[in-house]
Amino acid sequence: GAVLRKARWARRAANTCRCLRLYHGNVCGPMVLDALIKIKNEIDSTLTFRRSCREGICGSCAMNINGGNTLACTRRIDTNLNKVSKIYPLPHMYVIKDLVPDLSNFYAQYKSIEPYLKKKDESQGGKEQYLQSIEDREKLDGLYECILCACCSTSCPSYWWNGDKYLGPAVLMQAYRWMIDSRDDFTEERLAKLQDPFSLYRCHTIMNCTRTCPKGLNPGKAIAEIKKMMATYKEKQASA
Repeated sequence: GAVLRKARWARRAANTCRCLRLYHGNVCGPMVLDALIKIKNEIDSTLTFRRSCREGICGSCAMNINGGNTLACTRRIDTNLNKVSKIYPLPHMYVIKDLVPDLSNFYAQYKSIEPYLKKKDESQGGKEQYLQSIEDREKLDGLYECILCACCSTSCPSYWWNGDKYLGPAVLMQAYRWMIDSRDDFTEERLAKLQDPFSLYRCHTIMNCTRTCPKGLNPGKAIAEIKKMMATYKEKQASA
């Protein structure tokens, strides 16, 4: 059967301890998540990881598999039975236990961008639809599909270094998604919140985010588009 080497983490007092343990998996489903579930059910019930949908939609089972961030439910087990698969939690994150990273900061950053439709005139709220042309709707393609798995942000060296201030590719792509939504009235206010040196401009176009996205999205391009919008916004502010 396939051989999996997984990082086992446990927090003891102020220290975080890590050890590697080998598991020999026999018959199970074709995906890495299938092997993890089999190990937890039949070999080691203390093994801890997140999972939910098992079809690449929820983003819960994001982890580092053989050096790359991806979803365990969509990554196939290596068919080379002589090769050991190495599985770690998402990199450069505090680890709660085993393959479970602490995503509190990531979610707080997502909340900070106010990821919902904002209208300056809310008098018609709930009374009629906010219509959108086909062309404007198409602008959101490649953005709304993000499942917030954090694979991209945790593969970004800039986020490793400045994760407390830099919003990271996942959150910035969602910020862009709302900036270009024709139904939203707060584009300039959203841009204004990103003017500091860290929130947006710590992106150095390393592009790990785009390479690792399990949904095939392009956060790097979205960030570049925000920078273009920011340049226009600053010119407008300077001439005002």
